[in-house]
Order: sequence, then C-alpha cells, then structure tokens
Amino acid sequence: MHLKTAATVLTATLLLSACGGTADGGDAEQAGDRLEVSVGFYPYAFVAERVGGPDVDVVNLTKPGGEPHDLELTPQQVAGLSETDLVVYSEGFQPAVDEAVEQQAADKALDVLTTVELREGEGGQDPHVWLDPVRLGTIAGALADELAELDPDRADAFQERAAALQAELGELDGELRSGLSSCARQEIVTSHDAFGYLAGAYGLEQVSLAGLSPDDEASPGRLAEVATYAQENGVTTIFFEETASPRVAESLAREVGAEAVVLSPLEGAPETGDYVSAMRTNLQSLQTALDCA
Repeated sequence: MHLKTAATVLTATLLLSACGGTADGGDAEQAGDRLEVSVGFYPYAFVAERVGGPDVDVVNLTKPGGEPHDLELTPQQVAGLSETDLVVYSEGFQPAVDEAVEQQAADKALDVLTTVELREGEGGQDPHVWLDPVRLGTIAGALADELAELDPDRADAFQERAAALQAELGELDGELRSGLSSCARQEIVTSHDAFGYLAGAYGLEQVSLAGLSPDDEASPGRLAEVATYAQENGVTTIFFEETASPRVAESLAREVGAEAVVLSPLEGAPETGDYVSAMRTNLQSLQTALDCA
C-alpha cells in the first residue's frame, strides 16, 4: 500500500473511532444513544421493552425467580438508579424500590399507580393493576409519553409501539371477555387478594384467603369461612400462585373436594412466552374451573 493511501485509511479510521461510529453503520453510536429504563418487576419490564423497542435498555431490578414483594437491592443497584434515565415502579409494592427511588431518582420516576384508577383491596389500595389488560395498556401510553419527553426525536416511534401494544392488549381483553362470558360459576377462590382487577373486569367474584401481600397468612377463622363459601357455591378449584407454597390451597381443596391449581399473578416472567401468552393460560385455567361454555 502506498504511504498516501495508508495515511488516508488511518485518518478515516481515527475519525470513525472519535465519533463512536463503526464501519457497519454506527451501531456503537446507536447503542450509546439508547435510554436506560429501570423497572421494579416483570409486567413493567414487558411494557418497557415493547414500548421502548431498540431505543431503550430495560433493567429489571427483580432478578429471574425472585419474589418482587421481598426484593432487597444491592448497593450497586441503588447507586445505579442515579444514572438511569427513568424508573418505572409501583409505590408501596416494593419498599426497597420506594426507598431507592427517594434517594436516587425522585425526579425521574413514573409511579404506574398514578396513571390508572385503583380499587380498594383487603388492607388498602390494590397495586395489581397489570392483571387488567386495559389498565396495562393505559400504563403503556403513559410510559410512551415519558419516553417521548426524554427523547423527542424518537417520540413518534414510542407512541407507535405503545399503540401497537394497546391494540394487542385490547385483543386480549376481548378474548378474556368472550371466554368468561358464559360460565356456570363466577366465584374464584384465591390464596391472596391479587386478582381483584381481573375479577372486576370480567364479571367474576374473587374470594381470597389472605390480603394483598402473598406473605399474609389466612387465619383459621378465615379458612373456615372460605371453606363454607366454597361448599355452598360449588367451587371446584382453589387457586394458588406459582411462587407461593401450595400447602394451604391444597389443604382447603381436600377439605371441600376441589382441586388446587396455579393462577399466575404474573409478578415474575413466565417460563415460556410473555405476558399475553401467560394471560391466555390463565384464561384456560379459569374456563376449566368455572365450567365456561
């Protein structure tokens, strides 16, 4: 290679390096331009990934298999919130996240519970809003607005992805509404008060053994009360969560001649698929339990 040609190539290479560009179109520069969104747990990771697309890096503060309610953040995770662009969380649901947001990210946090109408549950306002697909769609729209403010150049992309997700969640809502419209029973007995939004949206009646937290324990009196209710109403299924011990649900099921079955609150990522497919699995479980046409 002639000296002049070599010098030209070297100069071009140095210019690309200085700009953060690459020979294949600048992927490194694009990666550096992505927003970082930290989320409390799975449902909001799902929404952030779908709305943010390739323009966002999503950091789920709850590791796979972890229990969101009991989350304890590492010092590195807490410090990292000072560098993130946005935190998406539910105030009151994860105390460790609440504290970290107050310390590190109070001016760049989206509390999803401020974006939707809440119901009163056993012991306070119910945070399980994501179990209503329509409410989750509203949260997707609010997140798109937040991201658009942070990155106006990509506002249209965020809004388009949010609209696409809202359409998909609308279809899911239609499936749930149709699939639960003609059932022999409407009563669902659950291990804790996590499914109030799901029940309210589709004409079901939730009867829970314990309160809003999966750590709440059913009292002997409450167990006896629910057992009587289940027998009087022909309940065939006692629902429990995949991350919780099935012991109480199985004991109650034996007492009333029912079956103990998982109904996922979707606080963690499903083993396969995503939020939408897991909700369809929930629908199938409910249809079987309620003897739906």
